[in-house]
Amino acid sequence: MAVMPKSASELFDQILPGAIAKAPEKAKEVGSIYVFKIAGEGGGEWTVDLANSPPSIKKEVVPGAQCTIEVAHSDFINMLTNPALGMQLFMQGKLKVAGDPMLAMKLQKLFSLA
Repeated sequence: MAVMPKSASELFDQILPGAIAKAPEKAKEVGSIYVFKIAGEGGGEWTVDLANSPPSIKKEVVPGAQCTIEVAHSDFINMLTNPALGMQLFMQGKLKVAGDPMLAMKLQKLFSLA
């Protein structure tokens, strides 16, 4: 990630929408719909649709997500700087993944666009 966001809100409301707009074909390579539920200050709920044209991010939960990620804001920001932390948080019950857990592995590709 070229620019490290200070919050999930900054990432999903500003950084990623611009990155997806610049490279929609790269975003569509992920080909899935995600819901992020980030708890705490700087967090929120977003649907990241990388399956449809054009790919989009909405600041709401839209039905039909293939993978839902729930995590505390501080843990989410730490995962952006250290992706290997995700497995630790998952094993500790601090990161919840609903739907297809294999899709969570594709998120690094999304975040690399930023």
